[in-house]
Amino acid sequence: MHNHACLLFSIQAGGMSDIMARRRTRIKDGDDMTDIGDGTEAEDWMQHKNLVKPEDQLDLNEGQLKEEFTRILTANNPHAPQNIVRYSFKERQYKQTSSVDQLAIHFALDGNMIHKESDEAKRQRARLGIPEAVPSEHAGSEGGEATPAAGAAEGEEQAKEEAAEEAKDGAATPAPGEGESTGSKKLTNQFNYSERASQTYNNPYRERGTATEPPPRATFSGNVTQWDIFDAYQEDFEKQEKSKEKKVVPGRREEEKTRKKLTITETQGEDISRLNKASKIVERMVNQNTFDDIAQDFKYWEDPSDEYRENEGTLLPLWRFTYEKAKKLAVTSLCWNPKYKDLFAVSFGSYDFMKQGNGMILFNSMKNPSFPEFVYETDSGVMCLDLHPEHPYLIAVGFYDGSVGIFNVERKEPVHRCTAKNGKHTDPVWQVRWQADDLENNHNFYSVSSDGRIVHWTIIKNELTYQDVICLTLPDTTAEGPDGTKVNTVGCGTAFDFHRKNDYLFLVGTEEGKIHMCSKAYTSQFLDSVDAHNMAVYKVRWNPYHPNIYVTCSADWTVKIWEMSSKTSIDKSDTSNDANSRKPLFTFDLNNSVGDVAWSPYSSTVFAAVTADGKVFIYDLHINKYEPLCEQMVAQKKKTKLTHIEFNPVYPMVIVGDDRGNVTSLKLSPNLRKMPKEKKGAPPMDPKQKEENEIAKLEKLLSMVREPPVDSVKK
Repeated sequence: MHNHACLLFSIQAGGMSDIMARRRTRIKDGDDMTDIGDGTEAEDWMQHKNLVKPEDQLDLNEGQLKEEFTRILTANNPHAPQNIVRYSFKERQYKQTSSVDQLAIHFALDGNMIHKESDEAKRQRARLGIPEAVPSEHAGSEGGEATPAAGAAEGEEQAKEEAAEEAKDGAATPAPGEGESTGSKKLTNQFNYSERASQTYNNPYRERGTATEPPPRATFSGNVTQWDIFDAYQEDFEKQEKSKEKKVVPGRREEEKTRKKLTITETQGEDISRLNKASKIVERMVNQNTFDDIAQDFKYWEDPSDEYRENEGTLLPLWRFTYEKAKKLAVTSLCWNPKYKDLFAVSFGSYDFMKQGNGMILFNSMKNPSFPEFVYETDSGVMCLDLHPEHPYLIAVGFYDGSVGIFNVERKEPVHRCTAKNGKHTDPVWQVRWQADDLENNHNFYSVSSDGRIVHWTIIKNELTYQDVICLTLPDTTAEGPDGTKVNTVGCGTAFDFHRKNDYLFLVGTEEGKIHMCSKAYTSQFLDSVDAHNMAVYKVRWNPYHPNIYVTCSADWTVKIWEMSSKTSIDKSDTSNDANSRKPLFTFDLNNSVGDVAWSPYSSTVFAAVTADGKVFIYDLHINKYEPLCEQMVAQKKKTKLTHIEFNPVYPMVIVGDDRGNVTSLKLSPNLRKMPKEKKGAPPMDPKQKEENEIAKLEKLLSMVREPPVDSVKK
């Protein structure tokens, strides 16, 4: 026991001596710690703490002291607004937003320091010419040996000082591994990181569920015999008979029907209007995928066989536009939209006098060939239409009953329509044509009818007013009335067209086969008359480039090209002989009644015609003056008559209408739309220069077929 105590005391004494030795070394090293005392026990230099109790401190028992108070720290910003209101387009009202941004940035500083070992730092040093810093190596032993770095004098002095300090530390506290030479000094981390973590409060999840009561069910069964079925039918028949016997006031019945229709249309309109644009886009996408091969042909396909034949071409059938309600009607006119080049208007009526009924106007687009964009139904057959060149939403329409009207695309009913009180024609209106606005900026258009009147219609103060321009009288023939009086017979106008540059000049074709040149200034006589055809003239059109050339087609199977005479009938003494002696520049026999003819917009020598046997003819006078470059059957069924044709103003295609309500689009092959080759490196031709070239091309052709004047022949 005594030995153990001595051992314990010696251990304690040894421990205290070690503590005192360490304290002395710290004082020698410059440590600013102060010695508390030289006691031999550890308790001598430990401070005693006396608790001082405040007077107002509560006396708490053991249970109160052990009670826990929990405080939850949230990351919410106390200064963040809680009443932010935003507009909800779905509910169409302002609603308070539940999510508020709680982030508050107290300090932000963007640094531009880069690590010196990175590739970017090396590139910067290389660019600035700074040599890379070589770390100074020193190998020294902790026992007092020091190796100075080879180099400059400053490096040697610094190495000596470091070696002296290491010798002092080594003498006081020797470390293991003494005397071993160390390698390169280990680099410490160049960045100080401070890592902090906090746990935010997680909102508890809430689940809400409802259970509905199941609908009541009842099981029933029974046997049905023939007499039960007979009795049920008999009861139903008696109820129908009783409902018929009840007296119903007709006015109330009509009111109920109209109310039901209005409510149905209102509810449908609200639902459809929301999806109208989106559904139209989807419909066009579906149609583009359905008719993808036709769309690819329209855009990219060119007939390769045209390279091996010079004077022939073909028509490639593209989309076919049909509408179920218009299958029994004939296409009476076609007109491309002047603004949207893929949109065209079609009018439907009947050329049969015995089969007259309702008419229709359709707007078709090449983007959606399966269904028309707009549909307008009329109570009378629509025989012609024309779209305003500057306001494409306005449509001038001529009806079979002799009236004319103006439609707005946004409305189903005509905005204006004439009646018998304000200038209505007595016969069908065969053509209407918009003209430039007058001096008072009023919209106006012209119409021609079988009653022999050409009427000028003007919209003044939202009213449709009229003025007779000229009456197509026949000067050579008179008819006797019932009382023996002589009455001047009136010619039946079928077509007309206004001059491209001089809009006061216009041509009129009649059922008698005559072509009259008229002026808006002369209302009593014609400027010129030509006996052009033996039967009714169906179309007359000015050349889009040459101001004196026009083409006509007729039921006498011919298409003729004429030149406007330099002398008018006012200057001539004998008009009848001159009208009979006038001859066309070109005459083409198409072996059937020609329904329509149209000049191409890209060339002054190309025109197309359609016949009653279902064929389309394409001529280019510059290539062949006698035969068509293309004669192709387009009608799919026998006895289908083609009625009208129109060139697209931009794309190389035509649309053709028939008497069964179908409109077919056809693409022209390269030989049918040859353009003059431009010189390499030359700037593109402006429209005026192109027009001059087209006129020169046609003039060169006409100089070969013109007859020499009579005076030069006599000389």
